[in-house]
Amino acid sequence: MIKISAVSYLNTAPFIFGILKSGFLSPDEFVLTRENPAACAASLLRNDAQIGIVPVAIIPKLKNFSILQRTCIGANDYVDSVMLFSQVPLNAIKKITLDWQSRTSVNLCRILADEYWGISPEWLQGSGDIIKSIQGHTAAVVIGDRALDHFGNFPYQYDLAKEWHTFTGLPFTFACWVAAPEVPADFIQRFEKALLFGLEHIDEVIETEIPNYPAAYQVKKYLSNTISYTFDQQKKKGLETFLQFLGKIIQHTPA
Repeated sequence: MIKISAVSYLNTAPFIFGILKSGFLSPDEFVLTRENPAACAASLLRNDAQIGIVPVAIIPKLKNFSILQRTCIGANDYVDSVMLFSQVPLNAIKKITLDWQSRTSVNLCRILADEYWGISPEWLQGSGDIIKSIQGHTAAVVIGDRALDHFGNFPYQYDLAKEWHTFTGLPFTFACWVAAPEVPADFIQRFEKALLFGLEHIDEVIETEIPNYPAAYQVKKYLSNTISYTFDQQKKKGLETFLQFLGKIIQHTPA
C-alpha cells in the first residue's frame, strides 16, 4: 500500500477528488491521510508516507524525494489564503505571530520583512487560535481556510503571494507533490493523471465535495482562478528564488 499525505485545506479539494474519484487509482493501492501542511511534511520526513503535498520550505530536507512536475499549489498574483492580518499598517507592526501549520508561509513573511518591507518585528510562535493574538501592534500570519474565514475582518491585510509578486515579479509556489524513490513510475504516472482529472472537474468538486463551504467567499473563483495549479517554468523560477532567500534566513538563524 502506498501512503499518500494530503493537506486538508479547501485548495486541495480538486486533488483529493481526482485521487478518490478519477478511476486512475485502485482503492487497494493506497491509503490517503489528510493533515495540515506541517503534519504532511513531518509524515514525509519520517517516511510514514511515500507521496505527499508538502510546503516547499521542507524540500531541501527531502533529499531522496523527487518533485512531481505537473501540478502544485501556487499563485500568480493574489492568493487570498496566505495573509498577514493586522490592526496597524506595516511600519507600525512590532510583533508577528507565526501560523504553526506551515513553515513556508512564515518563512515567506520573514523574507518579505527583511528584503522588501524593511521591518524587524519580534517573531512569535503561534499555537491554537492565532486570530486572538492580533491586537494592537501584534499582527499574525494566517493561512488556509482560517485565512479565508477571516478575510476582510481586519483593517490591514497583506496578501503574501501578492507582496512576493510585487517584490520579485514572480509567481509563488506554496506546495509541491513529492514522491519517494520506491514509488513505482507507473503509479506516479497514474497519480498525476488523477490530479489533473480533479482540476478538470472543479464544478463537480464544488457540488459534491464542498457544497456548504461556510466562508463568505467565492469558492469557484478561488479554485478556478485565484489558486494556480500548473507547475510551470515561472513557478519553478519563483520556487528557486524563494529557496535562495530561505537559505540566507537559515544561515543567519541561531541554532
